[in-house]
Amino acid sequence: MHHPRHLPNHVAIPHQHGGGNPLNEYGLKDTNPQLGGGRSSSSAAAGWLNSDMMLFSSSSSSSATFDLVEQMTYLYVRVVKAKDLPPTNSITGSCDPYVEVKLGNYKGRTKHFDKKFNPEWNQVFAFSKDRIQSSILEVIVKDKEMATRLDDNLGRVVFDLNEIPTRVPPDSPLAPQWYRLEDRRGHGKVHGEVMLAVWMGTQADEAFPEAWNTDAASVYGEGVISVRSKVYVSPKLWYLRVNVIEAQDVIPSDRNRIPQVFAKVQVGNQILKTKIHQNPTINPFWNEDLVFVVAEPFEEQLCVTLEDRVHPSKDEVLGKIAIPLTALEKRLDHRPVHSRWFDMEKFGFGALELGDRRKEMKFASRIHIRVCLEGGYHVMDESTMYISDQRPTARQLWKQQPVGVLEVGILGAQGLLPMKMKDGRGCTDSYCVAKYGQKWIRTRTILESFNPKWNEQYTWEVYDPCTVITLGVFDNCHLGAAGGGINNGRDSKIGKVRIRLSTLEAHRIYTNSYPLLVLHSSGVKKMGELQLAIRFTTLSLANMIYVYGHPLLPKMHYLHPFTVNQVDSLRYQAMNIVAMRLGRAEPPLRKEVVEYMLDVDSHMWSLRRSKANFFRIMSLISGTISISRWFNEICQWRNPVASVLVHILFLILIWYPEMILPTVFLYMFLIGMWNYRFRARVPPHMDTKLSWAEAVSPDELDEEFDTFPTSRGQDVVRMRYDRLRSIAGRIQSVVGDVATQGERFQSLLSWRDPRATSLFVAFCLFAAVVLYVAPFRVVALVAGLYSLRHPRFRSKLPSVPSNFFRRLPARSDGLL
Repeated sequence: MHHPRHLPNHVAIPHQHGGGNPLNEYGLKDTNPQLGGGRSSSSAAAGWLNSDMMLFSSSSSSSATFDLVEQMTYLYVRVVKAKDLPPTNSITGSCDPYVEVKLGNYKGRTKHFDKKFNPEWNQVFAFSKDRIQSSILEVIVKDKEMATRLDDNLGRVVFDLNEIPTRVPPDSPLAPQWYRLEDRRGHGKVHGEVMLAVWMGTQADEAFPEAWNTDAASVYGEGVISVRSKVYVSPKLWYLRVNVIEAQDVIPSDRNRIPQVFAKVQVGNQILKTKIHQNPTINPFWNEDLVFVVAEPFEEQLCVTLEDRVHPSKDEVLGKIAIPLTALEKRLDHRPVHSRWFDMEKFGFGALELGDRRKEMKFASRIHIRVCLEGGYHVMDESTMYISDQRPTARQLWKQQPVGVLEVGILGAQGLLPMKMKDGRGCTDSYCVAKYGQKWIRTRTILESFNPKWNEQYTWEVYDPCTVITLGVFDNCHLGAAGGGINNGRDSKIGKVRIRLSTLEAHRIYTNSYPLLVLHSSGVKKMGELQLAIRFTTLSLANMIYVYGHPLLPKMHYLHPFTVNQVDSLRYQAMNIVAMRLGRAEPPLRKEVVEYMLDVDSHMWSLRRSKANFFRIMSLISGTISISRWFNEICQWRNPVASVLVHILFLILIWYPEMILPTVFLYMFLIGMWNYRFRARVPPHMDTKLSWAEAVSPDELDEEFDTFPTSRGQDVVRMRYDRLRSIAGRIQSVVGDVATQGERFQSLLSWRDPRATSLFVAFCLFAAVVLYVAPFRVVALVAGLYSLRHPRFRSKLPSVPSNFFRRLPARSDGLL
C-alpha cells in the first residue's frame, strides 16, 4: 500500500515552469518522498515497529548525513563464529557447519566449512522491515552432509523481535555475544556456542553495504557479491609522452641495402609509429612526439622497436628495448626533460652464441628518445561536454580547495520495463550507477521489481561547479542461476540522466523524477523514471567566484595543446583503461556499463545528431534574425509609434554618445532581471525534441546503430551513401557561398577588378576627407536618419552598395 507522503519544511519544491509539461511522457516530474525521517502510517504498530525506533528523526545524529533519502528500517544479524560444535558423522567424526538465519519465509545462509568445529564466518544479514511476517528470529547452526545431501540441525538460538536493541549511528558497533545452542524443540541446551550480534538499524548502518539483503533473497553463492552496493575509484591516469628524436647505426639484415627505418612504440595494447624517414639512411632523424595513456599502478613496460620497411606488406624488426614505466621522470610543467641514448637489443638476441653476442653488443644500434610522464594535464576519459573533473593528474598541483559539496540521494525508480524473461515472465533486476570525478558508486541490485527503492545517499567534493554528474540505471544479468541471470550476458542499459551542477541553486534540495530514455533502432523509448534528491552546498563564495574566471583545464592544455585527433584517440584509450581496471574490481563494474556512462560512441556519425546540432545553431542565431526583422519593421514604419520612439532614442544617443555603453549594459541588466521570473525551476533533463529523437526515420536510426565498419547490405549502403552525398552537396554550396562573400570583400583592394578597386579607393579618399572635416555626430546622425528613412523615400530595388558588392569577383571562377 502506498501512503501519502509530504516533504519536510526545509525542502524546496521546484515548480514545473520551464521544466517541461507534466503531462508530457518524456518530461521531468516532481516527487514528494518522505525524506529525513517523516513518519508513515504504518509506524503505529507494536513492538520494534514503534515510533521510538525511527532512526531518522530530527533529534537523531544521523539525520544530517542521510537526510535526502527515505528511511528504511532493517533487522541486522551478524554471525561471527562458533565453537565446540559436536561431530555429526559417526564414521569420520567430522562436522561441516553453516548457519541459517530464518525470519518468517526469508532464509539467509552462510558459507559452510569442511571438517571444522570452530568456524568463523563474520557475515551480516539484513531483513527489511517491510517484508517481515514473523515476531521471532531463528539462528540455526546446521551441518552439511556432503555425501547424503541432508542437513543436520546442530542447534539454534531464538530472539524475540520486541527485545532487540536499536543502534543509531555514529554509535559504535554492537558488540557480539556468545549464545548457547538449544535443540530444535527448545527443550534444552546442546553442545556448542555461536557468537552473534542482533540489532535494529537503517541503511545508514556501515554494515549495510556488505550485508545479505532480503531484496536479493533468491541469490546465493557468487551472485551475492554482484548485488551489493559499492564505491569505486577510477585509476590514476597519466599521459606518457615519448619524443623519438633519432637513431644511429641501424644495420639491416641485408647489408647490401640501406634501410627505410621507422620506430614503433608500444605500451600495453597501444601502438604508435613514427613516419618512415624520407631518405633511406642508417642514421634516421624523426623528432616526433607520441603520446599514450597509462594508469597507476604501472603494470606495462614501454617497448621501443626499430623496424625496416622491407616491403609494403613486410616490416623487419632490427632492434628493441623495454623500459619500465616506474623508472620514468614525472613532469609537472612545461620545462624540458633531458633526453637519453639507449642501446637497442638485437632482435633474436637470445639465439646468438656468446662470441656473436659480444659482437652484437659492441656494434649495437642506438636510439635517442625523451620520455616523461605528464602530470600537468588532465587525462580526459569522458566527453568535454559532460566533464566531471578538471584537475591535473599530479596531486601536487591541486592548489584549489573544494568550492562545494554535492549530495545525491538515489531514492528509486518507477515504471521500469521488463528487461529479460524468467520462468516465462518478464522481470528486471535493476541497479543504479553514478559517476562524478574519480568516484563511481553502484547501488545494490533490487531483484524482480519494476519499482525498486534504493534509498542510498552519496557525497562528492566539488572543485568546479561547471561540471556534470552522470547517473545510469542498468539491469543486472550476472546473478547466476539462482537469480535468474545470465552469467555470460551483458548488463542491459535502462537509461541515463545528466545533471550540470551549475544549474543547481545552492543549499536547495531538488526532488524530481527524471525520465529514463533510451534510443533503440525502433525509436526512442521511455524505460521508466529515476527518482533523485539532490543538494549542492557551497563552502566559499569567494572561491566560487574565482573558479568562474579560472581556466577550465590545467594550464598545460593551453601551453602545449594536443591536436583534435590526439584528444579523441587518447580519450578512447583512457576509457579502455578505466573499463579494464574497474572490471577487475569485486564486484566488477563491467565494460558495457563504463562505456555507456562515458559516452564511448559520442563521436560516431549520426544523421539525427547532425539535424539536432543544425537546429541548435538555428535557434542560436534566431535572436539575431529577430532583431534584424524588428529593425526592418522600424525602417518600414509598420508601427509608427515605435519608429518615432526609436528615432528619439537615436537622437538622444547621438547627442550624448557617452550614454551608449551605459544604456546597453543597463538594458542587458533589465533583460536579465526580467528573465529571472521565468528561470527554470528544475535541472535540465534529456530532451527528446532537442535530440530530434521523435521525428527521426527508421532508416536513420538503423544507420546510427550500424556497426563500424558497416554490416549492412550493398544496396542499403549505396542508398545511404547517396543520401549523404546529397546532404554534403547542400553543405558544400553553403560553404562555397560564404567563401565567395569573403573573397569579394578581399577583392575590394586586390585590383582583381581594376575599375571596382579604383571606385572603392576613390570612395575611401572621399570618405576620409568628409569624416575628417565633418563632426562625427553629424555623420552618425545623417547615416542613422538615412537608414531609418520612411518607406516613401525607399526604393524596392537593391541599394547601390549592395549592387557594387555583388559585382566584385571571387576565386570561384578558378574552380574546376
